[in-house]
Amino acid sequence: MPACRIVIAVLFGCMLVPAAARAHAILMQSTPAAGASVPAGRLDMSFRYNSRIDRTRSRLVLTSPDRRESVLRIAPSGPPELIETSAELSAPGAYVVRWQVLAIDGHITRGDVPFTVTGH
Repeated sequence: MPACRIVIAVLFGCMLVPAAARAHAILMQSTPAAGASVPAGRLDMSFRYNSRIDRTRSRLVLTSPDRRESVLRIAPSGPPELIETSAELSAPGAYVVRWQVLAIDGHITRGDVPFTVTGH
């Protein structure tokens, strides 16, 4: 039964592939954190995932309190699991960063990080 041995060998080989190589990108940490309050002004933001991210095919969109959306520029270099950007936030209120990333497994994942900007 050589076919049975081949199937067993393939299944065993799949078990040896690291879990991170098979997993979708999961947001592990963000600055600001979800639900955080930050002062108005320039805000440096970072988003750390559990796997490598393709920066050129990923996207960050900021929604301001007046519901305007703006695409945030992703820094072109840095650790492979980290995306960094910055924005000038002058209006107090509720903001959301919507992220969409392409992980090394070829899948796109999405999520939101809501936060609040307080006065100066």
